[in-house]
Amino acid sequence: MTQEFDHNTTIHRFDVGILTVSNRCGCVEAHRRIVCGICGKLDFRGGAVSPALIEKMSNTLVHRGPDDAGVYTAPFIGLGQRRLSIIDLRPSATAPLSNEDGTVWVVFNGEIYNYRELRAALREQGHAFRTESDTEVIVHLYEEHGTACVTKMRGMFAFAVWDAPRKLLFCARDRFGKKPFCYARTERAFVFGSEIKAILADPDVHVLPDYGAIDSYLALQYVPSPQTAFKGIKKLPPAHFLTCTANGDVRVERYWEPPAFRAPIRADPVEIESEIVRRLREAVRARLISDVPLGAFLSGGIDSAAVVALMAAEGGAPVKTFSIGIDDAANNEVPFARLIAERYQTEHHELMVTAGIKDLLPKLVWHYNEPFADSSAIPTYYVAEMTRRNVTVALSGDGGDEVFGGYASYGNTLAWGAADIVPRGLRRPLGFGMSRILDRLPYSNLGSRVSRGVALLAADVNERFVQSTQVFKPSERRTLYTPEFKTRLAECNDRTVTALPYRADDDALDWMMRHDQHYYLPDCLMTKVDIAAMANSLEVRCPFLDHAFVEFAATIPPRLKRDATGGKAILRRALASLLPDATLTRKKTGFGIPLAAWLRSPLLPMMKETLLGERCLRRGLFERRFLERMVAEHASGARDWSTRLWALLFLELWFQMWIDRRG
Repeated sequence: MTQEFDHNTTIHRFDVGILTVSNRCGCVEAHRRIVCGICGKLDFRGGAVSPALIEKMSNTLVHRGPDDAGVYTAPFIGLGQRRLSIIDLRPSATAPLSNEDGTVWVVFNGEIYNYRELRAALREQGHAFRTESDTEVIVHLYEEHGTACVTKMRGMFAFAVWDAPRKLLFCARDRFGKKPFCYARTERAFVFGSEIKAILADPDVHVLPDYGAIDSYLALQYVPSPQTAFKGIKKLPPAHFLTCTANGDVRVERYWEPPAFRAPIRADPVEIESEIVRRLREAVRARLISDVPLGAFLSGGIDSAAVVALMAAEGGAPVKTFSIGIDDAANNEVPFARLIAERYQTEHHELMVTAGIKDLLPKLVWHYNEPFADSSAIPTYYVAEMTRRNVTVALSGDGGDEVFGGYASYGNTLAWGAADIVPRGLRRPLGFGMSRILDRLPYSNLGSRVSRGVALLAADVNERFVQSTQVFKPSERRTLYTPEFKTRLAECNDRTVTALPYRADDDALDWMMRHDQHYYLPDCLMTKVDIAAMANSLEVRCPFLDHAFVEFAATIPPRLKRDATGGKAILRRALASLLPDATLTRKKTGFGIPLAAWLRSPLLPMMKETLLGERCLRRGLFERRFLERMVAEHASGARDWSTRLWALLFLELWFQMWIDRRG
C-alpha cells in the first residue's frame, strides 16, 4: 500500500512490518515498524536523523507498546512510536501520522476522550482523515489552533508535533501528568522520549547524576518536575507545552493549572451531591471507549468502588475487577474489595503479595528510570501485571483524595492550627529560634523530633504541610550528608521549587489539595501508576482526574469536603446509595505493604549488603555512622526508619544500574 503526501515524501507500509520512507530528493530509508511510547530527535544542523537511532530509542519502550510501531525520518527530524492498540486497531492507524500533504507529523501517547467530537468539527472545517484514531485528530487540531490545541483536548496525553514548513517541534503534556514526557537539549539536537531510557539510547546524551535532584528525591520520595536524576535531562511539567525551533530555541509554557476555590456554587448540599454523581458518571462513561477488553482496579476504598459502581451501571457484561491482597491484616484490603465485587457481581480477580520481592526490585529500578521511593509501587506493579493478563485498559480511583480532601496529612496539618492561638509575631521567632538551636546539637532521635515539633509550632499552614510530608527531614539530611555531598549541592544552581505560593486569603484545605495537584499527584502518584502499568503494557484511566470534573469540584466549599467526620465528606454522602456502609465509613488507609517488617526480616540482608557495602560508601554521599545507626535501630525495632531506608536502598540500586554501568 502506498500513499503520496507531497513532492518530497512517500510512505510505504508492508504487512511484514516494514515502514519505508522514500525521499524523492534522493534519500531512501527502510526500517522496521518498531505505540504508547514516543521518542524523537530534532537535529539543529538539518541533516537526516538516522532511522537506526530512532529505532534503537523506540526499542527501549517496547513494554509501553508491544502491538505495533512506526518511524518517520526527514531532514531535521526523526520520530518514533510504539503502539499499544486501543482505538482503531488497523495497522494503518499506527503513528507517526501526518496531515493530508505530509507537512505536519505527530507521535502520541495517551487517549483523547473527546476525539470524536473534535474530529467531526474538524471535518466540517475541511480536514480529511484516513483513520478512526484519536492520534490523527491532534495533527488537524494543531493545524487549526496552533499551540492552543491542547486546551481543546480532554484526556491524558503526551505528544510531539513536527511542523515542517515552520521547522518547529511542538510538544505537550496533559493537565495532571498522567503521561510522561522527558527531553534533553544538547549542543546539536533536541532529544525526547516517554522515558529517560529512550533518551539515553542516543550516544550524544551524557549520563551524569544530578545531585540537586537526588536531594529533592530524599526529601520528597520522588524527583519533582522539571528535574530528573540525570544532569541535562528534564521532565516537561504537567499542564505545560514546549516548542523547539530548528536553531535550538526551547520555550516552555503553562496552559492550565488546578483551579483555586474562589466562587462557590450556590446550591443546596443535596443538589451538589447529585451533581457530583452525575459528573463522575459522565467522566467514567467517557473512559469506557475502547476496542479492547477493559476492567478496573478495585481496592477497599470509596474512590475505586465508586468507579466500579458507575461502570456496572452502564450495563453490558460484568465488570472485570482486580484487587491485591497483602499478607498483613493492617494492609489487606481484599475483604473490603469483595464487598463491592459481590454487590455489583463483577468478574473479580485477586492476588496475594508476599515478602518475596527481592527479584522484583531490579525490575522496578529499570522501569522507573529514576530513584522512586513510594513503596506502594510494588503492589501497583503486581495488580497491573495481574490485570494485563485479562484486559488491556483499566480504570482506577486515583485523584479522589486530592480533589475531595481525603489524605490524613490534610487533617493533621489543620489540627496544628490550634497552635495559632499564640500570636504569629511571638511563636515564629521563638519556635524557629529554638529549632535552630536544637539542630546544632549532636543528632538524636528525641532531639530531632522535638526540633520538628517546635518548627511546626512556629510555622504557617503551608510550611507545616511541606515539612510534615517530607521523608528525610532537613535535620536528618544535614546529619546524613557528607561534606563532599554538601559541597556538590552548594554547586547546584538549577534547583526546583516545590512549594505552591500561599496567600493570606487561601483556604488551608483548598491550598493543600492544590499543592498536591501541582506536585505529589503528577510527579509521584501518576508516575507510579503509569510506569507500573506500562511496564506490563496496561493503560490506566482516571475518571476523578477528568479536568472538567476537577474544575467543578473546585467550586465546592472545602468545609463540605472535609469536616469532623474526616475527608471526602460530601463525596461519601453523594455515594451513599451506590456503596455499602462498610465502605463509606471505613477509615482511610494507604495502598501499602508492611515495609517496616519486610526490612527487618526478609529484605534485611539485602539492605545491609547494599547500603553498608563498599560500593555505596565509596560514593561519598552519606555518613557511614548514620547509615549504620539507621540500619541497626530499624533491625532491632528501636525506631522505624523504613521509609528512609527504602529511599536509600532504591537510590543505591539506581546508581548501580544507571550510573555505574554507563559511566
